[in-house]
Amino acid sequence: MASGLLLGGAVAALVTAAMPAHQPGGIADPPPDKIVIDVATVNGSGCRPGSAAVAVSEDNTAFTVTYSEYLAQVGGNSDPTAFRKNCQLSLIVHVPQGFTYAIAQADYRGFASLQSGANAVQRASYYFQGSSQTVFKNHTFNGALNDNWQATDITDWANLVYAPCGVQRNFNINTELRVNAGSSSPSKVSFMTMDSTDGDINTTYHMAWKECPAK
Repeated sequence: MASGLLLGGAVAALVTAAMPAHQPGGIADPPPDKIVIDVATVNGSGCRPGSAAVAVSEDNTAFTVTYSEYLAQVGGNSDPTAFRKNCQLSLIVHVPQGFTYAIAQADYRGFASLQSGANAVQRASYYFQGSSQTVFKNHTFNGALNDNWQATDITDWANLVYAPCGVQRNFNINTELRVNAGSSSPSKVSFMTMDSTDGDINTTYHMAWKECPAK
């Protein structure tokens, strides 16, 4: 696996999900040549340097981001600022010549332990450098809850936004976790994570491919 895929240590294990079998006109099969993703910058309280990793699926249909310290919490002796954590990643996606890509679906995963009366929000957006930022999509979770969670954002085929052909534009990902105590007891801790210590929990971005027009 290319060294450019690694941010700070361990390479993420990949949970691969196939794209829809019937694709509309203009959508191409993934390119046969391996794509490589380098991390340009990483910022945020939920992903200090060395706590996130990127990996690409073998069939070029998806890539994952795995976090190891992405946790927001409230209640008990929690730091007053710990109720909100965020992460901003800027990725350099090297694609084979003649192809471009869009993000058709994003699957976010983690674990939540929310007291009765507490709630949490996971939100995310992504965009190509130089393009307008997509609207944040929010997913709310209510306590009592003590389980793995998953949230999926799907883009209609007609609304896919592709990276410009022939120009290198970074792919930017903004995510946030927010935990609110609500009516729960202030002495009890509620938390939500988007991290994994063993690589089994990650965020997966499913890619749609298109051939660039011949010059």
